[in-house]
Amino acid sequence: MITRTEATFAPPIPEAKRWLDGVEFAPDRPLINLSQAAPVDPPPPALRAAMAEALEDPETHLYGPVLGLAALRAALAADWARHYGGTVTPAHVGITAGCNQAFAATLAALTTEGDEVILPLPWYFNHKMWLDMSGLRAVPLPTGPDLIPDPHAARALITPRTRAIALVTPNNPAGVEYPAETLRGFFDLARETGIQLVVDETYRDFDSRPAAPHDLLGTPGWEGTLIQLYSFSKAYRLTGHRVGAIIANPDLLLEIEKFQDTVAICAPTLGQRAALWGLEHLTQWKAEQRAEILDRRAAMQEFFPPLAARGWRLRGLGAYFAYLEHPFAEGASTLAPALVREAGVLVLPATMFVPPGDPTGERHFRVAFANADRDSLRVFCERLAAFDRPLASPGSPA
Repeated sequence: MITRTEATFAPPIPEAKRWLDGVEFAPDRPLINLSQAAPVDPPPPALRAAMAEALEDPETHLYGPVLGLAALRAALAADWARHYGGTVTPAHVGITAGCNQAFAATLAALTTEGDEVILPLPWYFNHKMWLDMSGLRAVPLPTGPDLIPDPHAARALITPRTRAIALVTPNNPAGVEYPAETLRGFFDLARETGIQLVVDETYRDFDSRPAAPHDLLGTPGWEGTLIQLYSFSKAYRLTGHRVGAIIANPDLLLEIEKFQDTVAICAPTLGQRAALWGLEHLTQWKAEQRAEILDRRAAMQEFFPPLAARGWRLRGLGAYFAYLEHPFAEGASTLAPALVREAGVLVLPATMFVPPGDPTGERHFRVAFANADRDSLRVFCERLAAFDRPLASPGSPA
């Protein structure tokens, strides 16, 4: 018998961190860790002060409503409606213990064992892990050189067991921002075929486009097709406080409430109060953080030419991530531990983001650059450019 957890692979981040065991880094050549997309800095001082004040309120230490604090649901509904120009009410919003739980709760409410969910490649590994552990089939949707999924290609993958298509934009792991017309195409496909479109917008706040990335919320009856997921972790540096959100049909949220009540009862109250304070007071600060991330994105482009000269290709770039194609004969899964030892660089091989045996996985790395300043990114590119291995033969799969 295979248990639910045995049905999937080991978590990639802990696995990658084990490559550091026994490796020493010289003080003048420290490790550059670009493996994980989580802010390492604490929340800003004003938010920490508000959280400290909240700790003195006895209500902070009690169970809260299963679908989240009413004030936070109302504030996020107003923020979402303002940003996307659509109709969103507090009844459309559910608060979860992080965006991973938002995905798990949503799929639990939509599917039963043996159902199928379409995931574009490269996929976010925790999405694949949850499908594995739920007895669901992840149907891979290959993407082209631009890493943008095609609704027409997805249509051919839909079967009577298909329940949803799940997209991540800006994308993790590739960084690419899906065009509005792509999202509209998937929305129309989902509506036509009677399935759900799940759009994970964890990195929405760092999209390079100043306006809303799509207009789906302005579509009459969007609640019958669209489910949006969100995370407060990246925008307000609240990763350890686990606050995410679902924007969906109120009827679906009643089903999700069953999952939430069983798994977590409620999202952490302190984190919810922090998220609410951030929504109400940190608009300018969040804009400054976005500008900083966009500057790091620009730095990746600026420092990449020496890598391009050595045969590397920048396949995707945006929000927190760059997706790099390497030129070597060896695969990324063996090169990644070697990069730790020989270059002092920790990045993830794309084998962690594609099905086993997919040759594109061995050709690429995911780089999470959000915690690296310009100087670190310059050194990172220099170290990769100096890393030497036999080159792949022409025509190797990309």
